[in-house]
Amino acid sequence: MRIQPTPDDIIELTHSWSGDRFPDGRPRVSDDILDQLRLATTEQAWGVLRREGYDRQFSGGWRQTHPGTILVGRAVTSQFLPHRPDLDAATVTAGRREGHLAPDKQNSWIIQTLQAGDVMVTDIFGKVKEGTVVGDNLSTAVASRTGVGAVIDGGVRDYQGIVELKDVNFFFRDVDPTPIRNVTLAGINLPIRIGEATVLPGDIVLGTPSGLIFIPPHLAQAVAEESEDIRVRDVFGKLRLAEQTYTSAEIDTGTWAAHIEEDFQQWKKAQR
Repeated sequence: MRIQPTPDDIIELTHSWSGDRFPDGRPRVSDDILDQLRLATTEQAWGVLRREGYDRQFSGGWRQTHPGTILVGRAVTSQFLPHRPDLDAATVTAGRREGHLAPDKQNSWIIQTLQAGDVMVTDIFGKVKEGTVVGDNLSTAVASRTGVGAVIDGGVRDYQGIVELKDVNFFFRDVDPTPIRNVTLAGINLPIRIGEATVLPGDIVLGTPSGLIFIPPHLAQAVAEESEDIRVRDVFGKLRLAEQTYTSAEIDTGTWAAHIEEDFQQWKKAQR
């Protein structure tokens, strides 16, 4: 048993990605693309993913510690299961072998793997009472390591302390004062379920006021480019409407007529 898959296991799991990777095998989408994705909306990302056959990558109905702060980063996935003594014993043995020496703090094992630009994405089967994966201390550790935040499909505690952290956002289901207990860590960087979405290690997490969408790494650039194109078209369309060059019926359509598209491409070229 392993707590974390080998790099080769993760490479096989994320075989659609052909770019750079971290030493642990996770896809490494560039920081430039992450910066572009901060300007993308949920709907823009959803449109690209749906067109490519990824219909179940969105999860809604979340609370946030910092509403309005867009969450973008690379997923480090983890999963907890209800406590079972024999599984827990195997987890502790495997964790010790991999250098995790605090058997009663398995949630901290995940945090030790995080680095800048990561998002801790944890499936704890929606458990809130005694499912509080982080409080203000562990959230501070997550924030300092990642600069981004976390997604907890379960609970948090010490909410008043977490909201004092700056430039991060934590998505979670609800708050409870109890500590985490009666669960066992099943693994880190495994495929997990968040709501109706399947999340793989290295997926790009986009958290907005609408909710969470998990972007497969090989589609991240396409989402970034389409989002930029939509924003530029919006500027052009509003400009031409203000000038009364075209009617709203001509602009507010899925595909522009050829003469409008030609006008747009010329205008866009002139902006460079």
